Amino acid sequence: MELSPRVRWKLDQWKKQFDGFFRSEKENPSPKLCPACGTLVGATATKCHQCGANMNFGIAAASRSLSRWLPEQSPVTYLILTVTCIFYAVTLAMTVRFNGLTGPSGGGFGALMSLGAINGKVLIMFGGSLPWPYDIYNPWRLIMPTLLHGGLLHIGFNMWVLMDVGPQIEELYGSARYLFLYFVTGIGAYLVSGFFGRHLSIGASGSLLGLIGVMLAITTLRQGEHMRMLRGQLLKWVAYIAIMGFMMSGIDNWAHAGGLVTGFLLGRIMADRAPMSPQEKLRADFLGWGTALIVLASIGVTALGIFYVLHNQA
Repeated sequence: MELSPRVRWKLDQWKKQFDGFFRSEKENPSPKLCPACGTLVGATATKCHQCGANMNFGIAAASRSLSRWLPEQSPVTYLILTVTCIFYAVTLAMTVRFNGLTGPSGGGFGALMSLGAINGKVLIMFGGSLPWPYDIYNPWRLIMPTLLHGGLLHIGFNMWVLMDVGPQIEELYGSARYLFLYFVTGIGAYLVSGFFGRHLSIGASGSLLGLIGVMLAITTLRQGEHMRMLRGQLLKWVAYIAIMGFMMSGIDNWAHAGGLVTGFLLGRIMADRAPMSPQEKLRADFLGWGTALIVLASIGVTALGIFYVLHNQA
């Protein structure tokens, strides 16, 4: 029996809908932006015709892929905040495991300082900075202390300063160079602390003083009334921190000084602006990814050491 044109048309429509469940119509590919220089290139291009960057692999492409998973504003600052809080939670859990859950003894400021205190052995196990030359033979101990904190008040104050200062530096220098600045100033802080301080040291304050040192360097490179006022405020802040360090026990003044000087020197060397040319962006990405890989390697070595200790204790 011959089907009517209307029935045949209806059957064709059903067939198209049925086929659509198993295959999709090919869409015309659209042009892409180069991850290094932002130039518009062809949809099938594998390299940018402007700067020669690889569209699918390489540092710039990896940075573009990673940026999709991070906040648009101050991504590295939020990443540092998250990782630091995770490390505090893990070290607190380890402290509870070793010591049991104990509340702060006494009252007043001493009780506040001991709130959420981390066991010293746990901090050493997680990579706390030790006297010279121990850190040189264990270089991950120059990285890990920046991610560790001794108590709830310690991490709370440092993370408050990080969220106040960090986004300004990240916006000025770009996320990649900001990550480099944060951890290199921390390395400078714990090199000085290990040589002069001669005790266990941890905390992000060395890196935070490093960021303040970078800002101080900027105020010496730029002229104007605003820069003079900012420099005066920063110097007052540094003076207050130094006074607190001499009046209160447990504050590592050597780490603060090391971070501040390292940050000031880096601020004088590095251009105080975000990367502009493709070459500058490539160098910045290299610094950022190099720093990230060193930090990840330090965390990996620390994790292996902790696993070894716990395995022997089992």
